[in-house]
Amino acid sequence: MKKKTWLASLGGLVAGALNGLLGAGGGMIVVPVLGKTGLEPKKAHATSVCVILPICIVSSILYLTSGRVQISDATPYLLWGVIGSVIGSFLLTKINDVWLKRIFGALMIWAAIRMLMR
Repeated sequence: MKKKTWLASLGGLVAGALNGLLGAGGGMIVVPVLGKTGLEPKKAHATSVCVILPICIVSSILYLTSGRVQISDATPYLLWGVIGSVIGSFLLTKINDVWLKRIFGALMIWAAIRMLMR
């Protein structure tokens, strides 16, 4: 039990730092950490969203209050992001765990390649 608590604490700290630095990149840390604590893949992905939401809110407030971003910068993406999240939540209940892991892994590799090439 202590190992799970330590792993969750470290994972949360790294996820928060990545989120503040990269913008919601913490989910790529939270999902594998939750998997290591024994959560099934679908529950790990859903729990990751619940963990990342408050972190994103805090990061957003800090960026807005520091003047680094304006709410108008995000406005064009908000509606489509909400629609995408509804679609993703629906698909999560329908997709096979094996394919979920493959898609998540492919997304992580794709993101890493894009970041390295820029």
